[in-house]
This record gives sequence, structure tokens and C-alpha cells, in this order.
Amino acid sequence: MTALAPPRAAHRPSGTTAALVVPAAATLLALMNYTAPMAALSDTARGLHAGGTAQIWLMSSISLGLAAALLAVGALADDHGRRRVFLIGTVVLAVSSVACAVAPDALVFITGRIVQGAASAALLATGLGIIAATFAPGPHRAHATGVWGAMLGLGVALGPIAAAALAETGGWRLWYWASAAASVPLGVAALALRESRAERPRGLDLPGLLTLSLGIGALVAAITWGRTGWTKPGVTALFAAAAVLLAAFVAVEARRRLPLLDLGLFRRPAFLLSITGALVTGLGVIGITSYLAAVMAVVMGLSIMASALVLAVWSGVSFVAALQARRLPARLPAGRLLAAGLVLSAAGEVAMLGLHTDSHWWRLVPGLAVSGVGSGLANAMLARLAVGSVPTDRASMGSGANNTARYLGASVGVAVVGAIATGPGGGPSGLAHGANIAMLVSAVVTFAGAVLAAVIRVD
Repeated sequence: MTALAPPRAAHRPSGTTAALVVPAAATLLALMNYTAPMAALSDTARGLHAGGTAQIWLMSSISLGLAAALLAVGALADDHGRRRVFLIGTVVLAVSSVACAVAPDALVFITGRIVQGAASAALLATGLGIIAATFAPGPHRAHATGVWGAMLGLGVALGPIAAAALAETGGWRLWYWASAAASVPLGVAALALRESRAERPRGLDLPGLLTLSLGIGALVAAITWGRTGWTKPGVTALFAAAAVLLAAFVAVEARRRLPLLDLGLFRRPAFLLSITGALVTGLGVIGITSYLAAVMAVVMGLSIMASALVLAVWSGVSFVAALQARRLPARLPAGRLLAAGLVLSAAGEVAMLGLHTDSHWWRLVPGLAVSGVGSGLANAMLARLAVGSVPTDRASMGSGANNTARYLGASVGVAVVGAIATGPGGGPSGLAHGANIAMLVSAVVTFAGAVLAAVIRVD
């Protein structure tokens, strides 16, 4: 079992500004790109002549690339250089964004979004790994991981707003040109970063990498496709393939001397908390939040831009809360703070219950604000746990594992919320009723995650 590296003495090495700003900017761009299609889905579907099933993939295909690549690319970055993999990610993001911008049909666009997801995985996993390699454990790292976590909320806020504004200005394709353009200076700025890698590279675990990536990819694809019918033969085959591949991954890693993912880490409370906390965040928070814009548009009659601005209350407060998390007393353990964040998120979801067709947008604001505080606190603690729960030289792998759980949970959460919210019947009244049930279920899941986080004792 891999032992945790001893904490280094607190210091602030040279180059810390770039080592914080560049990963933070990359995370912001990745999350903006993740949420951007929410604002222009109807225009995008119309421009690509996409039907109902294709529209699900237009929204969810990036999750497939993200979840499948995060842990693998994080492990590769630890061995072969975090800056190198980060630079490759910026290039791939630029190329795939151009492919989305010029896509003639839904298939090309969906393929481009899957590749965008893999590129975003490189930015997310290596960015947090670069921060961990630069900032020693202590207040400096707590501040840096808080900033990184804050970018998650800010990206969720700005993505739909920017995409909607650009769609109104020059069409839905303009966002993808903007994403490609933003990738270029990001890559140039990354050249200023100091290269970092594990002192003892583990080598390429090709069987582990393939079985994990293909297994998670099959699972996310099954969840996404399952929204059109869970009993379809193709969906059942994908679930079966995912089960076989992930079981093969566990068998391969258990026998390998230097595995891609040390399974012994799951016996460490801090690592287990990092994974379960991220999974619950995806299931109970991201799932319902991703659906709120559609609820506001159909139930309240808000425009796409207005819905995005109301949702920005949640993500904007989340941004501020994550930045301020570093001011909390250092004696407070990250697990307890994570539990507090999840409790606040659940409380905010409960406060939004009671939606109906006569509801006004301000009815959601108190709940969004409370949930935003909880999300910001949880994001900051999860970022801290992701790099603090693994050996120092495996920080990108820890980030990849944490974010894999987050986006796998988000895929399940979006599918479950969508199924519940659209189940009771059609029309605004049916959607409002379904949304209330979905919010209650999400609150229960999030609160259960808070209880679990409080129970798991981290030394």
C-alpha cells in the first residue's frame, strides 16, 4: 500500500503566481465549456438538425470524455510531467472546439464534445496537481485549493451567460470559436510553469488505463443513453460491458506492483471521503442544478439569459464562499467542513420546494444562496482532500479520481433528475411537480452524504 509522503515545511517557492493563476484560469474555462450548451441547446439542436435523442447527447457528451479520461490522464501527468500534459490539453481543447464550431451535423459535434471532455480532464487533473506540487501543506495550499474550488462555481455561472450572449450576437457556434481562442493564451501562459512529476514514475499501466477508461466510458454512455429507455438492448449491453471492464480493472490493479490506482488508498479515510464527497456532490447538487435553468424557462417563462442570471446567484455565492473558506480556523477538519457544506446545500434545496406555475424567480433566490454557500465550502474542502489524501507525487491522480467521482455522479444525477422531473406529466404544471420531487430527492441524497462525511473520521 502506498504511504503518504511526509508533509513538507510550509514555504512559498518562486513561480507561485503562475502556478495558481494558470490552473485556476484553466478550471474556469473547462467549467464554462461544460455548462455552455445549457444556454443555447435549442439553437444548437436546430442548427445541427438534431432530434430528441441527439439533443441528450449534445448536452451530455462532454461528461463522457471527462469521466473516462480524468483518472487516467492524472496518473499519466504524475509520471510524464504535469505541465506537459496540461499543454497537450490546451492544444486538444483548441482543436476540438474548432471542430464543434464548424460541425455540419450532430455526430461531428458530439464527437468534438467528447474530445473536449478529455481535454478538459487534462486541465482539471493536472491543474490541481500543479497546485499541490507548488504549495506545501498548510495555509498557502488551503488558499490555493480554495481558489481552484471557487473557479468551479464561477465557471458554472459564467458559461451559460457567455454562451447566451454570444449566441444572441453571432449564433451558437461563436462560443466554440471563443473557447478555441481562449485555449491559445492559456497554453502560452503554461510555458511559464515549472515542470513537476513523480520522483519514482510507475510506468505505463496500459491494461489498467484501458479497462478503466473504457469501463467508465461505457457506464456514462449507458446512463446517458438510458434516459431514452433503460430497457433498450444497447443500454443493457453498455451496462454489462461497464461491469465487466471495471471488474477487470480491479483485478488488474490488485495484481500489479505499481498500479494506475492503488486500491489500498480506499482504506484511507481521507481518500474515501474525497471520493464519496465528490460523488454525492455530483448526484445531489450538480444533477438538480443542471436542470433548474430548464425548469425556470418552462415553469416561470423566463428567457434563457434570465434563467442563467438567476442560476448565477447559486454559482456566484459558491465562488465567494470557496474563496473565503481559507479564513476558517485551521483546527476545523476538512471532513467536518465538507459535511457542513453538504448540509447547507441540502437546506438550500429544501428551501426551493413548492414551485408552481405562478412562482416568481425571486422565490428561488434564498435557496440558491444557501445552497451556493454550501457548494462553495464543499468544493474548497474536496479540492483540499483530493491532493491531501494521496502521496505528494500522485497529486494529479488524486485530483483525477476525485473529479471522476464528481462527474460520474453528475451524469447519474442529471439522468435521475430528468427522469423524475418529466415523469408526472407534460406541461409546466407537470414539470413543476416533478421538479419539486427531484429537489426533495436531491436534498435527501445530499444530507445523507453529509452524515457520511461526518461519520468518516480523518486524522
